[in-house]
Amino acid sequence: MGNMGTAESSRGRSRAERLVEGLTVAVSSVLSFVLLAGPVTIFATTTWQLVTGTGITAFSRVAVPVILLGLLTLPLVLALRVFRSGRRRGREPMTAAVPATLTLLAGSVVPFGALVLIFVFAHTS
Repeated sequence: MGNMGTAESSRGRSRAERLVEGLTVAVSSVLSFVLLAGPVTIFATTTWQLVTGTGITAFSRVAVPVILLGLLTLPLVLALRVFRSGRRRGREPMTAAVPATLTLLAGSVVPFGALVLIFVFAHTS
């Protein structure tokens, strides 16, 4: 009774399914890291200016890099949690990686959008 569908599960996944999953992971990963490249560059230059600049308060020397670092690590933490939850459900590594990389891509849009809003606000002021 409980063995219905065992022929299908023992068959495994086809090569095309694995290829599509691999391509999804690769494309999403590349796009997310491209989206994160801008905020990482801004984070690095802002941190350098705050550390070496004069007349900057100690609070802003700590607060701005912490906020920017939090924005940059948020997508990675979310993707890791999605991947681990997929692995706990007994999925294969590639099957669990697809939702994680899509989460990483979606989460990368947040810091990129924040960076665009900062630039728009800076140019209108």
